[in-house]
Order: sequence, then C-alpha cells, then structure tokens
Amino acid sequence: MYTQVFFTHCTRASVSDDLGLIELLSQNLDYFRAKPMNIPKITILLDHGYHPEKITAALQTLYPQIMTKLRFQLAPKPTKAEKDALGKTGFVPVATRWGKRTFKCLDGTM
Repeated sequence: MYTQVFFTHCTRASVSDDLGLIELLSQNLDYFRAKPMNIPKITILLDHGYHPEKITAALQTLYPQIMTKLRFQLAPKPTKAEKDALGKTGFVPVATRWGKRTFKCLDGTM
C-alpha cells in the first residue's frame, strides 16, 4: 500500500476528530479543486471514532464535487483472534489509517 502525507493541521486536544479532519481538508480545498477527475480518488482511512457521513456533508457544503476526488474508508479493527495471536488486549493501533494527534505539547498549551 502506498501512503503519502498531503497536509498537516494542529488543533487543541478538545477538537473532535471529525471537526479536526473537516478543518484540515477545508483549508486545502484548492488541492482538490485542481486534482484531475481522471485519476483515482484519494482514500483516507479512518478509525471507527469518525463519522464519514458527517464529514462528507460538511465538506460538500464547501465544495460539492469533493467526493468525486476523495473517499473515506473505515480501517478494519483487529479481531479478538488477531489480538490473541499478537498477545495484545484492549486498544490495538491500526497501522493503516491517517495519523492524528501524533504530537502533544509537554506544557499542555496546545
């Protein structure tokens, strides 16, 4: 699988995942407007804390054609058997989803 970083965006920890992604993409709508229609859509893998319908609706109010160039896909959760095979329990990070909240300010001001 090919992964590429397109944009970065910092928010306060109190900003919801959905709103943070809406902000990031809405600040970069010119990229999507300029993206040719004849190349594959960009796929953004999300965890199950996101609400793709809510994100899509918000983005389409700003740029109605955005979903012709972009799609959201919920990343699969590891099954209990997969976790057991890895010797893991509870939350197990999924390697193939967009990175969020990668950095945290040490003094708590972000």
